[in-house]
Amino acid sequence: QVDLEESGGGLAQVGDSLRLSCAASPRAAASASMGWFRQPPGSEREFVASINKSGTNTFYSQSVKGRFTISRDNAKNMMYLQMNNLTPLDTAVYFCVAFIRGSIVDTDNYWGQGTQVTVSS
Repeated sequence: QVDLEESGGGLAQVGDSLRLSCAASPRAAASASMGWFRQPPGSEREFVASINKSGTNTFYSQSVKGRFTISRDNAKNMMYLQMNNLTPLDTAVYFCVAFIRGSIVDTDNYWGQGTQVTVSS
């Protein structure tokens, strides 16, 4: 069973916008919170943004704050990441994550397979 599936990645130019989508299974969508991580080439996976179950609270890494917006549509079991003013530093594989109990370090969390975002100058 695929619990999380990302889409919307691709090639962008500096300053462009992209919107990533994450389709969640009902059990993944029932998690305490959801979010996005990314892994730049040759680097560790890093936190990008998170959103609570009701969508009322969001949190962003400093590197994307003010440029990226996380949202979710619980009626459709979907989560989104609107990425604006992209830079080459945003180049990474982006992963959708469901935090079962609200902790980013929980080994039971659900992870998607990732979608590649490449920003060229």
